[in-house]
Amino acid sequence: MTANTWIYEELSAFPASVKDFKFEWNWHRWLIGGKMFAAICLSDSGEEVYLTLKLEPLEGDLLRQQYADIIPGYYMNKVHWNSVKLDGDVPADVIRHMMEESYRLVAKSLTKKTRAELGIEV
Repeated sequence: MTANTWIYEELSAFPASVKDFKFEWNWHRWLIGGKMFAAICLSDSGEEVYLTLKLEPLEGDLLRQQYADIIPGYYMNKVHWNSVKLDGDVPADVIRHMMEESYRLVAKSLTKKTRAELGIEV
């Protein structure tokens, strides 16, 4: 972890959040109920490049218009996923909101049974 330690800590603090590392992609991923809600994409040298998060399509479009450092999801569905350039100028409160929204959307997509087993309310 580097200067973005707070991102790692906050993503890991979400209820039932599980962090892993996908070697084939060179990504740190956070999952809930087996579904990814966030990823930090690393360069070949191990530098953190993008934080990728899921958003409602309209909100993602709006944020991309407001911030040049928010782009369509890196190697992801460009409608639902958005990537934040970690060396860019997106304020921490905007990133925090995006992380919360991504978690909520993915948690909401889980079955009621899975949410109950994980102790998650949406």
